[in-house]
Amino acid sequence: MKKTYLLCALMLLVSAVVVSGCMSLDKDADSLSYTSNEKAVYGYDSATEDSVRQASSGGAGTVSVDRKTITTVDMTLEVDEVPAAIEQISTSARAFGGYVSGSSIYVHTYDSGTWKDGYITVRVPEAEHPLFLEEVEKLGEVTSRSVSGQDVTEEYIDVTARLENLKRQEQRLYEVLNMSRTVEEVLSVEKEIERVRGEIDSLTGRLTYLNDRVEFSTISIRLTEPDRVIYSWGLGNAVSESARGFISMVNALIILAGYLLPIVILLTALGGVFIGIRRIARR
Repeated sequence: MKKTYLLCALMLLVSAVVVSGCMSLDKDADSLSYTSNEKAVYGYDSATEDSVRQASSGGAGTVSVDRKTITTVDMTLEVDEVPAAIEQISTSARAFGGYVSGSSIYVHTYDSGTWKDGYITVRVPEAEHPLFLEEVEKLGEVTSRSVSGQDVTEEYIDVTARLENLKRQEQRLYEVLNMSRTVEEVLSVEKEIERVRGEIDSLTGRLTYLNDRVEFSTISIRLTEPDRVIYSWGLGNAVSESARGFISMVNALIILAGYLLPIVILLTALGGVFIGIRRIARR
């Protein structure tokens, strides 16, 4: 009896295991079928999944923006002759497709001679300015140099978008003008067209300025000459200094006499009075 009972229990246990396994397989099949159906409905395939994965990781959908940067260079250069260096820099700027926007030369005179310095500002294409600087540095010794860049990409994009919108608005206003029937309507539309045209001209000028500043780098160069010491016997300087010293001494004595003269006169008068009083007292 006990053996029969144990056999029945064992069979029930095996049956339960088999049934649970079948149910698990059915669930997995349903899950796989649902996934396949979902892909079919939403249009997913292996390529789409790869694209979505790349987009999620930042590999796809990245928009590259052409940066707009204004480059400015300031440098100081010590050369043998300032005028000759300015002429060579001007020639190099024109050779690289640029131009000179301003230059100046200053002459300083001292007892021992003259000394010159100068300034020159050139505009050269952005792509050419490194090679241009290499040519300039060959003219002398660079004592200072700084390069700065101003990113105007955001302003450039904003101005461009506003300009396009205004042009479309102007086109619509001309269409409205053609449909106007009364004088008041015509005058009102023409006034609005004039306002929009003014804004277009202003933004166009700003965009032209930004393009020029971006396409051409501004390079400002200060030019100096080395200190020169001129030796001489110094006889002329010695005579001049002696003459100036003598004149200064005479001037000082005259001024001193002017201060002392009233005091001398007063003391002389007091002395005369004192002597007269003593003579009268002796009598």
